[in-house]
Amino acid sequence: MSSAPTIARTPTLGRIGESVQRPDGAPKTSGEFVFSSDLWADGMLWGQTLRSPHAHARILGIDVSKALAIAGVRAVLTHEDVPGDGCYGLDRPDQPVLAKDVVRFCGEPVAVVAADHPETARRAAEAVEVDYEMLATVCDAEAAKDAPAIHPEGNVIRHVVVRHGDTGAVGEVQVEGTYEVGMQDQAFMGTESGMAAPIGDGGVELRISTQWLHGDRDQIAAALGLAVEDVHITLAGVGGAFGAREDVTLQIHLCLLALHTGRPVKMIYNRGESFFGHVHRHPARLWYRHHAGRDGRLVKVEARLTLDGGAYASSTSFVLANACHFAAGPYRTPNALVEGWGMRTNNPPCGAMRGFGVVQACFAHEAQMDRLAAALNLHPLEVRRRNALRRGDSLITGQRITGATPVIELLDALAEAPLPQAAVGSVAETDMELPGGAGRTADSRHVRRGVGYAASIKNLMYSAGDDDYSTAACSLADGVVTITCACVEVGQGFVTLAGQIAREVLGISEVEISPADTSIGSAGSSSASRQSWMSGGAVLAACEAVRDDLLAHVSSKTGLAAGELMLQDGEVLSADGSFRASVAEFTAEKAFRREEVFRHIQTEEPDENGQGNIHVAFAFAAHRAVVDVDAEMGLLRTVEIATAQDVGKILNPIQALGQIEGGIAQGLGLAVMEELVIDEGKMRNASFTDYLIPTALDMCDVNVVRLVEEPEPDAPFGAKGIGEPPTISSTPAVAAAVRAATGLEISRVPIRPSDVALADSQA
Repeated sequence: MSSAPTIARTPTLGRIGESVQRPDGAPKTSGEFVFSSDLWADGMLWGQTLRSPHAHARILGIDVSKALAIAGVRAVLTHEDVPGDGCYGLDRPDQPVLAKDVVRFCGEPVAVVAADHPETARRAAEAVEVDYEMLATVCDAEAAKDAPAIHPEGNVIRHVVVRHGDTGAVGEVQVEGTYEVGMQDQAFMGTESGMAAPIGDGGVELRISTQWLHGDRDQIAAALGLAVEDVHITLAGVGGAFGAREDVTLQIHLCLLALHTGRPVKMIYNRGESFFGHVHRHPARLWYRHHAGRDGRLVKVEARLTLDGGAYASSTSFVLANACHFAAGPYRTPNALVEGWGMRTNNPPCGAMRGFGVVQACFAHEAQMDRLAAALNLHPLEVRRRNALRRGDSLITGQRITGATPVIELLDALAEAPLPQAAVGSVAETDMELPGGAGRTADSRHVRRGVGYAASIKNLMYSAGDDDYSTAACSLADGVVTITCACVEVGQGFVTLAGQIAREVLGISEVEISPADTSIGSAGSSSASRQSWMSGGAVLAACEAVRDDLLAHVSSKTGLAAGELMLQDGEVLSADGSFRASVAEFTAEKAFRREEVFRHIQTEEPDENGQGNIHVAFAFAAHRAVVDVDAEMGLLRTVEIATAQDVGKILNPIQALGQIEGGIAQGLGLAVMEELVIDEGKMRNASFTDYLIPTALDMCDVNVVRLVEEPEPDAPFGAKGIGEPPTISSTPAVAAAVRAATGLEISRVPIRPSDVALADSQA
């Protein structure tokens, strides 16, 4: 294959705490960066997938003869051609590589084709004839609890219960509500693509944009009956992820076609197929009842959460657990009874997306806190301050928080931040400053401004007893450091962080980052806000081991004590300044390499009541949204989102800001426009024409009012993941601002114009 990833050299300046330029930044802006869609190989074929047009149907027969008769077609494969287990799955192998007897969602793969030209492959896929018998669909997650099973494992993917304290406790004041969150798509810019080629004696090499190289490898090997050592994967350039690349999409299909044809095979999903091909954020229905005293302090939280997992399990089990464990939010909750269900339906499968279950729970628990504030005539910030978690408090899972817990500080920062100047009614008012913008449909006389608040808590790293680890190697030769790690760069910035760590520890400016592949041990998934901590920890351990080996070597050569030596600016120095020599000199004669595995503290599975030390660490955020609303037209304009966040230690300031702004953009999208519309299992808006995401004109000002830096114990350099919290509480803050402007309940996101303009007629 050509266009293989090359070793990336990080900029020569930039250590921990400095703003470091991304090595892939300039190539991406100039168009020189090699994405997975740019892969090419001599003699390669093009792959295409045939997908079910039905949400639930029995397959009575598949006829591939017409497809095979088309000139240039090299393979048309169905379930009969899949060796091995023939199934895969991130949590459990419950999804067939190609549908066998039944299709369970609209878009499920039924056959794959390889041909000399992409258009030929497309025509061949269309020529495959499938005889379907329609089956009744189960498209409502609540109804699925009592509906006939659509899968051999049943409709319940997981049922979670969290009981904490006295579940019979009752508060003097009670507020209750039912809430809904729609299906959001990750909407990354680069669609799924990759290339597979046969190697060796029955092996396969895959270049792919993914979030977890070793996770893909293991699923491919099991599904196709291969030994894991016969599957080699190299990361190709990734065009965004946000959770959707954690699951297998076209990986197994590519490998199957390459092994069958004996030639390289490339696939690229178009935008419509991408919507069908990957998992989405779980739609949710959430019922809550909060109990409090007259002073506004929480007595108990009751909740019932139902997540629609779609046809297959993906990561629903873990997403549901997260939603339930953090169902009470960042608040002291002495008593709680939370019950959650992750259900199978005939809707598209759902899985990981930024925020991982906490997004859905946060929308509901923050709406409840506003209800409680209104019932007690308290300011929304005050009711949150009175209940805010502090260091040493316990969560509803019984776990005591030992790290930084600056919830009150974050809320106070929002309270102190000046509000943006009102444009409505001012001399400076322009059409673009009104809801509707260039549409010029809003009337300033009908525009009202609302201010809303929300706060959140998010767990970091894998939880519940998982053996979470990352592997990294550091090599030092001729004065140049090379870092090797299977950590997938999906935009979170590991390509800069690894170099920063190496320069910090080894004092050497020249650092190279090897391509991520499966030749080294697993780094786990680039998800769960874990890679700065986990892979950063592995790189740190490997660099420290190389430093110690180098200093021991210098000590043996010079007679100076290793403890008296240090590395700085490419030189080995003695503490008293009597000795100075270049690192390149010592590493020309001897190269050093160390590979290390890093693990975080051990966690435990929850007991039958959902209690235990389940999680590693936590991050907190708070948001204030300012929204202008033309209630008559149902038009909204988010003016500003102010944010305060607990970040542990900032390793790269400019990168931290980018994560915060990007996360808020996705939170804003879920609040006011982003939703995949599913009608009886069929997706009605699988395009960027009809699935709306915020553009530069929709995006509001982001005001980062405070970043609380309190290094996290046990984390490398004290850093916490920054990318997920901005998404979580920005959505409910926007919804709260719309409530404040209109007086409406706003119990569902995204907020549709009709939810505002037609609210009275819908009541």
